[in-house]
Amino acid sequence: MLFSSRTAAQLHPRPCGDIVYLIDDEPIVREAVTDVLQTYRMEVLSFESADGYLAHQRSDSAACLILDLKLPGLNGLDLQDRLRGSSTPPIIFISGRADIPSAARAMKAGAIDFLTKPIETPALVQAVTEGIARDRAMREQCAELHSLRERHRRLSPREREVLPLVVTGLLNKQAAAVLGITEVTLQIHRSQIMRKMAARSFADLVRMASKLGIPS
Repeated sequence: MLFSSRTAAQLHPRPCGDIVYLIDDEPIVREAVTDVLQTYRMEVLSFESADGYLAHQRSDSAACLILDLKLPGLNGLDLQDRLRGSSTPPIIFISGRADIPSAARAMKAGAIDFLTKPIETPALVQAVTEGIARDRAMREQCAELHSLRERHRRLSPREREVLPLVVTGLLNKQAAAVLGITEVTLQIHRSQIMRKMAARSFADLVRMASKLGIPS
């Protein structure tokens, strides 16, 4: 029996648009998991092997990956190792038996959860929801960092010299002295930096600099 008799009636269907990737070599498992998640309006794309998943071109939607521990060829843990450091979505492992060493290895490597069959529907839905939320947050952070880097790239060479000085808290006259320019010129550069970086305040500029790895 794949799923326990316990239901998830307390959980409400959520809007579609996110994707759940499922890798399991058993058709009955893929069908059962897909049926359950589609009840909660989740789109599911399933694969019978790791190679099938690796050959698939992912969409740009937030996602999570449900991964069977035992697979022909590249198994679940090996696939997790292979995907480490890439833009893989958060992983939820499923297994037909409680395997403490494998579960510990999977969780240490960053898996969201390790579920054993019979799977409780609320646990599965909760893990998938958490995984997608993590992926969405990571995507938003990456998009924000990309935008910040683009804005920083548009700064002039001199403005890129001024930025780390002002975010450390130096007064305008102190920063100007370091660069050997007048305080008025420094103020002009600072104003241009605020405009080009789209900083709403000095505190906002400091936050941006921190995300760019510029010490403050």
